[in-house]
Amino acid sequence: MARRKKSRRRRSPKKIGLLNIAESYTYLAIMTTGLMGANPYEFFTGKSDISSKSVYGGEFGGVSSMVTTGTDTLSLSELFKHPDIAFGQVQSNFMGNWQNMVVASLVTSVGFGIGRKMLRKPINNVNRNLLSPLGIGVKL
Repeated sequence: MARRKKSRRRRSPKKIGLLNIAESYTYLAIMTTGLMGANPYEFFTGKSDISSKSVYGGEFGGVSSMVTTGTDTLSLSELFKHPDIAFGQVQSNFMGNWQNMVVASLVTSVGFGIGRKMLRKPINNVNRNLLSPLGIGVKL
């Protein structure tokens, strides 16, 4: 007798978790603010405004030095156009902000974990009674 084919297990389609998106965006905001000095929107859509110019000191034989402007907030285009200046500023921002970024990341992790545990029943209720009947593939 021929073997019967096993039927494949049916899986429900994956749903996008809105709380996971919010948590990921929070981590992205912490990183871009700490390293680039800009929020995620400014980082991805900002224009390049880094420029360097020579400054001459009139005293003591005309000593000149290079001054870089526009590095207070960095954008993605600046990372590609002026990588040497931009990555030097990213390193400087990291050295100045790493403690704040670590604390903010820990608070975010703990906050979302506690929030999910405390709001488990209301979240399940919204998922079950509001979002699942819509069938849009989204959950809280």
